[in-house]
Amino acid sequence: MIVVTTPTGRIGSRLVRRLLDQGCALRLVARDASRLDQEVSEQVELVEGSHEDPAVLDKALPGADALFWLVPPNPAAPSTMEHYLSFARAGAAAVARHGVSHLVGVSSAGHGWTSPAGVLSAAFAMDVQLAASGAAYRALALPFYMENLLGQLDAIRRHGAFSLTCAGDQPLATIATCDIAQAAAGLLTDLSWAGQAELPLFGPDRLTPDGMAEVISEELETPVVYRRVTVDEYAATLRSRGAGDRMVRDLVETFAAQDGGIYDADWATATITATDFRTWCREVLKPAVHATFSS
Repeated sequence: MIVVTTPTGRIGSRLVRRLLDQGCALRLVARDASRLDQEVSEQVELVEGSHEDPAVLDKALPGADALFWLVPPNPAAPSTMEHYLSFARAGAAAVARHGVSHLVGVSSAGHGWTSPAGVLSAAFAMDVQLAASGAAYRALALPFYMENLLGQLDAIRRHGAFSLTCAGDQPLATIATCDIAQAAAGLLTDLSWAGQAELPLFGPDRLTPDGMAEVISEELETPVVYRRVTVDEYAATLRSRGAGDRMVRDLVETFAAQDGGIYDADWATATITATDFRTWCREVLKPAVHATFSS
């Protein structure tokens, strides 16, 4: 039995489909089971609730051989660190309580980074808690998600631009969520591994944001440019949208670490995944941009 948290998210939903295609027995922990496709619901066991709740985990984990763990974002959380640790403490205790042998978690590249890194530091702290559960643990150490650009569809479509805080001429490590799901599925279905370790997963490109803009332009057949914004400009945008000081600080630290090269050391040892940025633009970004025209 494999237990999957966040089964309706971008990674979790892809993972569930892969595991079902392989004939795996699944138990899903979903905050809102109504968001699951009926076809999926009919093939799995469901436990409704948050995996931050020990009572929910006590329903989900009996008899489980492996657990997929992802902390859902919560912009309203007073502290990203405490948000991650609250989930991780509950998860580690439940894994130990129920003797789950293998655990796969979604984390960040850059383990060993010593400066504050906001959300990424919270992910590293989560890993420490989960590794102490007694289960064999693999932390999927991930760089910038290509899917993060889907949050800028309107700017790409209307203004021919996307923005980040990093330098346009410096390579940015990226990964597609379909490749994260594939790697997680491989670990969850072959439990021959042991011990605790980070597993860096990087896409095959070493594109700069300027280079990404060129690829987007070619695939969309319309000019798209990269516009760098300062961390202060980014913080001001967050505050204008109602973000509190703690959330702003966490996100500013995250992007400052990214801009400072937190992912770079893992390039030397990362497992290189299949989906390059051009393929992702063709298969994911382009259809999403076209869908905004018809909506």
